[in-house]
Amino acid sequence: MTNDRLLRVARPVLLPTLTAAVLLGIWWALASWADLPAVVLPHPADVWSILKSNFPLLSTHMWHTAYESTLGFLIAMVTGVSLAILITYSAVLREAFYPHLILFQLVPKVALAPLFVVWLGIGAPARLSFATFIAFFPLVIATAQGLTEVPPEMIRLSRSLSATRWQIFRTIRFPYAIPYIFAGMKISVTMAMIGIIVGEFIASQKGLGYLILFASSQANTALILAAVILLCVVGLVQFGIVLALERAVRRVFGSD
Repeated sequence: MTNDRLLRVARPVLLPTLTAAVLLGIWWALASWADLPAVVLPHPADVWSILKSNFPLLSTHMWHTAYESTLGFLIAMVTGVSLAILITYSAVLREAFYPHLILFQLVPKVALAPLFVVWLGIGAPARLSFATFIAFFPLVIATAQGLTEVPPEMIRLSRSLSATRWQIFRTIRFPYAIPYIFAGMKISVTMAMIGIIVGEFIASQKGLGYLILFASSQANTALILAAVILLCVVGLVQFGIVLALERAVRRVFGSD
């Protein structure tokens, strides 16, 4: 492998790592020499100490948040893609639902979170429903756009060759929509995490959102940052799984 090729391969890893190291260095310097109180900016060593000493407790809350956010995303993915297919193939459903989807997309959904608690009570159903609710819209809109933006000449050619609607969907519409679907999934997987965290702020006694809320009531900024770091880890893992799935699906359908 030549040096140029090695650099191209390593660059997507080296640049983010270098940026993170620089930001960590700035944080370390500010915490060490700026004489800021720990409640404003704790030292990175203090955050690391909390991560090490309280990792069993933190990991329990982390897995709870990861499980619920993943489940909410999966439900949103299935329902969102399914509805997008329905409104693509049914003019009646498209005219009935698509304007409302756009309307709900414009609503500040975090403001609706207390309603889910009122309707579903304090517990996992309210959090999962809210996470699914806010993760659903980017997926259905992106998928519907991908399914409908297939070049018309490809559809006409397929019909002239007596292709069925299922064959057109499987060989043309769906492969063409794959980039749109995964663009929606990348947004939805982060929205599902936001939904769960907001739900844990409002109605939960478990999860990283609950832990952040508890730490803020104690003015324990180091614990808040430790929980945020674990949230970033969960989010990166979920996003990485979506990226890996996208590459696998693109290879299967030959859309690379």
